Amino acid sequence: MNKTTTSITVGANETLNATVAPENAANKNISFSSSDTSIATVTPKAGKITGVAAGVATITVTTEDGSKTANCEVTVS
Repeated sequence: MNKTTTSITVGANETLNATVAPENAANKNISFSSSDTSIATVTPKAGKITGVAAGVATITVTTEDGSKTANCEVTVS
């Protein structure tokens, strides 16, 4: 999976979109997490990022079975 990047400001929100493939996958459930919640928080199911403080955090999306992940580097200014 490709690593992506995004930038937001403190207090701003952005929602990440994740697509599970193949389209007919039996379990498409995913969850999001932040590497540093003092920089950026993320809602576990919806992927809504909120900038908390200046810095860089990595948001990771993981399939429910844990076998696939993707990352997005978030820079908060």
